[in-house]
Amino acid sequence: MTLRTEALPPAAPWITAGLTSAAMIAFAANSLLCRAALGGGYADAATFTVLRLLGGAVALGLLARIRGAPAPPARFAWGSAVALFAYAAGFSLAYTRIPAGVGALLLFAAVQLTMIGAGLVRGERPRPLEWVGLAFSFAGLVLLTRPGLARPDPLGAGLMLVAGVAWGVYSLRGRGHGDAVAINAASFARALPLSLAAGAAAALLGSLRLSSTGVWLALASGAIASGLGYAVWYAALRGLTATRAAIVQLSAPPLAAGGAVVFLGESFSPRLLGASVLILGGIALAVLGHKR
Repeated sequence: MTLRTEALPPAAPWITAGLTSAAMIAFAANSLLCRAALGGGYADAATFTVLRLLGGAVALGLLARIRGAPAPPARFAWGSAVALFAYAAGFSLAYTRIPAGVGALLLFAAVQLTMIGAGLVRGERPRPLEWVGLAFSFAGLVLLTRPGLARPDPLGAGLMLVAGVAWGVYSLRGRGHGDAVAINAASFARALPLSLAAGAAAALLGSLRLSSTGVWLALASGAIASGLGYAVWYAALRGLTATRAAIVQLSAPPLAAGGAVVFLGESFSPRLLGASVLILGGIALAVLGHKR
């Protein structure tokens, strides 16, 4: 999603670099926090999703109020809330089954390919370099998910791909519809009752599980890594071109994978390395080819 900044002057280069770095770390931290909570058994997926959306709604709501940004139309916000809930639920469920590094890569690939695919549906005609990049990215997805000893859990991988498509739809809906912080705040607030309904269903099935560690991890994911992370990213966009903004996001999956090795004790397999090179390199080629 992009923030309208026509009336805002661009930030100094060093400020933009700092904001961009902080935003990418926050995006990568989302995967680490979620996997730490769910993989460690500190929370179940439904409760984690509720607390994450609650933390994001509070943080973004306060920021939107401070900024005095107008709220988006209710019908628009509810449509985005459904996409946001689908992303958050799929994200949490996936991380009960797959490592953080794999999940971050699958999520990023699905988001970017969804947004590129939306351009194709609108009638955009990719240049040859874009087609090459897309082919590399698909090859990376095939390499990552094909059968074998290092293959991630199929259901977990599928859930994360669904989450990525939902986030891509959510991002596309928010383009050019007003202040991005206000849009996110309204969407998070409206996605919260959807997550509560899912949590109630999980309670009936007796699958709820929560500890104090899980509460803090979920709230940190929602309020800091999501809410404040998005706000910092929107501020960074004031000093970034569209191409640079797209390219710099390639750093989020490697940051998540590296953090997973250091903080969660996950391994970085040759398959994940090869798939990362193909997917991220392919998306980089597609972005550069499009901007030409």
